[in-house]
Amino acid sequence: MRKFGFGAWLALLLVAPSAMASAQPLEFQPHQIQQLELRHLEQRLATTARENPGEYGIAALDLATGQTIGVNADMAFPMASTMKIAVAAAYLAEVDARRRSLGETIGASTAYELMDRMMVRSDNRATDELIATLGGPAAIHRWLRGHGLEGIRVDRDIADLLAARRDLWDVRDSSTPLAMLELLRLIDGDRALSAQSRATLMDMMRRCATGSNRIRGLMPPGTVVEHKTGTLNRYTTDVGFVTLPDGRRLAVAFFARGGDNRPAVIATAARAIYDGFAPRLAAANPAPGTVQTTLQGGGRALLSAEY
Repeated sequence: MRKFGFGAWLALLLVAPSAMASAQPLEFQPHQIQQLELRHLEQRLATTARENPGEYGIAALDLATGQTIGVNADMAFPMASTMKIAVAAAYLAEVDARRRSLGETIGASTAYELMDRMMVRSDNRATDELIATLGGPAAIHRWLRGHGLEGIRVDRDIADLLAARRDLWDVRDSSTPLAMLELLRLIDGDRALSAQSRATLMDMMRRCATGSNRIRGLMPPGTVVEHKTGTLNRYTTDVGFVTLPDGRRLAVAFFARGGDNRPAVIATAARAIYDGFAPRLAAANPAPGTVQTTLQGGGRALLSAEY
């Protein structure tokens, strides 16, 4: 048997503690754990987008922390009626500048009445009256660019949009999910709108009466959702704000084209995002339904056992 001298034993004793320390499990700070959880959520959402027919663009932003996740978040999608958020914001900015008033008469209605119908019931005629009053689609586009927003564009009013031949990849009147988040962040802050104008728009978005099977579809009862939907042939969209139980607000954007189960995928993805940004709160109030939902057309909703 080989014998070790005193020097060898001393060296072993000096090395052992560092070796044991290196074998200890890694410790993560809470913010690092949250980042890992969000990256995992992002991967699951990407899998969902791949496994369901059609094409999906998804993005979410924690307005308090700036944490963002996305799937196809730089890809342009038709906005459909979600462009009405930009119309409302551009008009309210004119009100703040005292160049317009919500009480002014446009046709047979006040501007407020038109905006309310546009945002709550997605009234297309009301939308086009507001667009015309502002100076046409180009005025909305200039307002967006004036605030540094890229990746989002308004080219036509609703009448022209509906009359045009549908092209699933038409870049006109489109936005990337990330660009829509930037519009929502702009509206949520104090750079673009006064507090009163922002409150007016949030009230209308909170009362949105369309698309209850999308972002709202699987949310816990009582969740505050301020949103605007969009629907065209083979397009389904829903964008807006979701308030978490601790008061934090998320800006979220969902765009879908093609496929035949778009609202269900949006609803399950929205609930996954809600749970992912508030993981400790979600366990006490799980989403309703089965662990795995098989949808018509061969697609699958998000595996709810995973979130």
